[in-house]
Amino acid sequence: MIMVLGLALLTSCNSGSNQTEQSNKNTSSRHFEVKEILQTSGYTYLFVEEKSQEYWMAVSRMDVKVGDDFYYESGLEMLDFNSKELDRTFDRILFVDKISTVPILPQKKKSSGMTVIEKEDKGAKNVSVEPAEGGITIAELYKNRTQYNGKRVLIKGQVVKVNSKIMGKNWVHLQDGTKDGDNFDLTLTTQEEVQLDQVVTFEGTVTLNKDFGSGYSYELIVEEATLRNNTSI
Repeated sequence: MIMVLGLALLTSCNSGSNQTEQSNKNTSSRHFEVKEILQTSGYTYLFVEEKSQEYWMAVSRMDVKVGDDFYYESGLEMLDFNSKELDRTFDRILFVDKISTVPILPQKKKSSGMTVIEKEDKGAKNVSVEPAEGGITIAELYKNRTQYNGKRVLIKGQVVKVNSKIMGKNWVHLQDGTKDGDNFDLTLTTQEEVQLDQVVTFEGTVTLNKDFGSGYSYELIVEEATLRNNTSI
C-alpha cells in the first residue's frame, strides 16, 4: 500500500511538472525584474533587467514595486523619446501594452487588423452610432478599403480605447456598431485628445498595410485624423 501511494504521488508530481514545462514551451513571454520606477499621470516608467540586460520600459500607469517580476511578449521600441512630465529624454525605451505576473500565452489577432499592439481582444462593444452627415460607417470603410485608400474619410464612432503620446501621436480606437466580417474596430492616429466613451467624428486619411516597424503593422488605419463635431455620453 505504501509503495502504491508513493508511486501515485510521484506520478502526480511528474504530471504537474510536465504541465508546467509544457505551459512554458507554449509561451513566447519575456521575463524581467524591476530595478527602478518613475511614475507620471499616464505611464509607469520601469528600469528593468532581462537576462543581464538593463533598459527602460513604459507601461500604462500601475502600482509596481522594486524587485517585482513580470512577463511580456513584445513592445514598441522608441529612440530619443522625450517625456515632458519627467523632463527627460530616454535614449532607448520600450512601450509595452501588457505585462503579467505569469507567462503570457499566445493570443489571436485582433479583428481590427493590428498584429502586435493589442494583446487582449475585448470584442465588439454594444454601441450603435449613426454615421456623420457625409460620412461612412466602419463596415463600409473595411468593405471598400481599396476604394478609400489614400483618401480622406469622415468617420463617427464611440471611443473604446486610447493610447496617448506614442511616437508623438495619440492612437484612438473607434466602434460604431457596424462590422465587415470580423472587422469592427477602427484605429486612428491623431494629435487630438479624446476620452473613453465619447462619441466623436474624425476626418483622416486611409492607409492600407501600414508598417510602423517593431512588429506594429495594420491592414487598415486612418492617419492624421482631426476632430469635427463631437459629443460625450
